[in-house]
Amino acid sequence: MKKLRAGILGATGTVGQRMIQLLEAHPWFEVSCVAASDNSAGKVYSQATRWMLDTEIPQAVSKMTVQACAPGLDCDLVLSGLPSNIAEETELQLAKAGMPVISNASSHRMKPDVPLLIPEINPDHLDAIESQKKRIGGRGFIVTNPNCSTIGLVFPMAALHRKFGLEALHVVTMQALSGAGYPGVPSLDIIDNVLPAIDMGGEDRKIETEPLKILGRWAGNQFQDVAIRMSALTHRVNVRDGHLEAVSVKLAKKASREEVEAAMRDFTSPIDELNLPSAPRPVMILESHAQRPQPRRDRDRGNGMAVVIGPVAPCGVLDYKFRLLSHNTIRGAAGAAILNAELLYKKGMIG
Repeated sequence: MKKLRAGILGATGTVGQRMIQLLEAHPWFEVSCVAASDNSAGKVYSQATRWMLDTEIPQAVSKMTVQACAPGLDCDLVLSGLPSNIAEETELQLAKAGMPVISNASSHRMKPDVPLLIPEINPDHLDAIESQKKRIGGRGFIVTNPNCSTIGLVFPMAALHRKFGLEALHVVTMQALSGAGYPGVPSLDIIDNVLPAIDMGGEDRKIETEPLKILGRWAGNQFQDVAIRMSALTHRVNVRDGHLEAVSVKLAKKASREEVEAAMRDFTSPIDELNLPSAPRPVMILESHAQRPQPRRDRDRGNGMAVVIGPVAPCGVLDYKFRLLSHNTIRGAAGAAILNAELLYKKGMIG
């Protein structure tokens, strides 16, 4: 098959680099152009970027000239790793020009007609795109993926809410350094230290609100949030990749520990039959050892796209507690955007 051409916005950044890496051998998409800030535009990609990944820059991409993030890119879709302050207007202009924009930025996530998409959980939210197109006025549209900690958290939330109903959740995150981008957190801030309240508490708020939209529904030309009480505390820790989260939940129906674990282990998704290249099987992996998951040992499970969950235990305040881990730059960012693009392609919405 002829591959669709993907443009990468923010191509020199942490997420953009990971998108390029993951697309190198992708069966459906290939990188046709790279775009970044005005400081990088006009330079050869290999000279414009400080490549941070363990693999080499794909040869074809290394020779590309970096372009400006503006309409006119030679591609069929764009994958955006832009910073949120730039993404707000740039992504909208590309969508107005007729381009499908699959974004990792937070700028448009909570807009009333923009899907906040996890294909395994809420593919029906793509129904909002027709309303969005009318607002934008063209063929283009924006689809977003969630915050890098939200995306791992929502999987067990979806499984438990589907089976028992979920009334309340409390989560404490321990988030990796790569989530801050490059150059990220100064070493003298993070060595022998933990930094609370990521983004001065803005990260807490994202985790408390995004799951409610994801687990809600699109009805009557608007998103209706699910009714779950949430509380989050976020921390930056001295780990390169992999966000670890400690979670406590209150269920609407009584359930045994074994039933709670089975609900997560047996989770099925509406896209299981689509065989999307980036979708892991299973998407949730349960570990029985009390000292798992661990970032160094578990972040690459399912090619970095799986969510690894430790054993469930009774909680003295709510009902049950457990830990989970997800790879923040793959499942939580670049890989999530690529999986969203795969679903859009399979549904005939791009290409």
